[in-house]
Amino acid sequence: MNADFLAVLEFWEREKGISRDVLVTAVQDALLVAAKRAVGPARELRVQIDPKNGEIKAFAKLVVSEKVISKHDQISVFEARKTKADVLLGEEMEVEVTPTDFGRIASQYAKQALMQAIRKAEKQLIFTEFKDRVGDIVSGTVRRFERSDVILDLGKYEALLPNKERVPTEDYQTGERVRCYVKSVEQGVNGPEIILSRADPRFVVKLFQLEVSEINDGTIEIKAVAREPGFRTKMAVYSRDAKVDPVGACVGMRGQRVKNIVRELNNEKVDVIPWSADVRIFVTNALAPAQIKAFELDEPNHRVRIIVSKDQLSLAIGKRGQNARLTSRLTGWHVDIHQEVVVVKNFESQVADAVRTLAAIPGVTPEQAAALVRAGIHTLEDLAQADEIYLTEIPEIGNQASFLLEALHTETSRRDLPVGEESAAI
Repeated sequence: MNADFLAVLEFWEREKGISRDVLVTAVQDALLVAAKRAVGPARELRVQIDPKNGEIKAFAKLVVSEKVISKHDQISVFEARKTKADVLLGEEMEVEVTPTDFGRIASQYAKQALMQAIRKAEKQLIFTEFKDRVGDIVSGTVRRFERSDVILDLGKYEALLPNKERVPTEDYQTGERVRCYVKSVEQGVNGPEIILSRADPRFVVKLFQLEVSEINDGTIEIKAVAREPGFRTKMAVYSRDAKVDPVGACVGMRGQRVKNIVRELNNEKVDVIPWSADVRIFVTNALAPAQIKAFELDEPNHRVRIIVSKDQLSLAIGKRGQNARLTSRLTGWHVDIHQEVVVVKNFESQVADAVRTLAAIPGVTPEQAAALVRAGIHTLEDLAQADEIYLTEIPEIGNQASFLLEALHTETSRRDLPVGEESAAI
């Protein structure tokens, strides 16, 4: 057992960087429990492990007595003088009381204690090493899955990539190499845990810091970031040096810098835009390439109302409202985008036709149809391109937005059926 014990200590000390003294102390505490069970309730019992040869001995402090009444507390004068010739009656002396079969019992307790000590020491090392690495990017290997969470092997330690920090468009395979952002080191139920993220906007920021030297040295500052992981990121940058183009520096020669980052993000679209203290300029840059006709600023409510032409509406809003939504997050202003209303002679009749068209959808009231028209949605195609979040902001629609879109889907599906099949589908 001694040779095996020393080999185990050397292995964990070398592989995990855990001090041998920590492991020996933990095993000694466990062996003390084992010794009490094997020896009995001996007086001031202690266990000693020789760190050089791994020899294990148990000692107890016994009182020298003329007559031994309790072998756990006393030792006879005759036996005591074999060790110490000048011992006196009533004197305390430490005596080795190692049982003959102590090795078997000690092995069981030592193994349990060693594993517990290793787990505890590992977790403490995790906290010590990674508490100052929050905000860094690390590379790890996908080791296993726990439900929807991913466990990554970082070498000495394991880290957790929770489901909420995963990118919804990414799938990971066991053994795959993945780079992640160290989001936090948290004290969990079982000790410290390294929490990783690939969905956090700061992951993109850190990638740009590593790729773009002008950001790293402070010449260019990242003012704001808005991200929908896996789909699109908008990042506003500003240069402290008038001679340095912040967007050009981030994009790089022939777009190489931003291409490297897009590749790491699995082809997520990245928009780098120039930051401006002027809200009008900032919002215009954020919505590009959509062309804006007019602005209306509501500073008390931090809202911007934007007018665009009909052919620019879908471009400004973006797929499922993504462009408008990210612009709002990036600028910190609530952005409302409306289509330009062209006044013609039969304007009232066109509005009435649009209201009738939308009201023809089963479940849509004339009042709701009128509200949609006032919000710039005049046709079924306009409504199909509108985002649910955008629709909920129309007072007359509110939480009926999802029902309205579902009704639209049903109506358009019905209209696409060949003649003669309509009644059967209904």
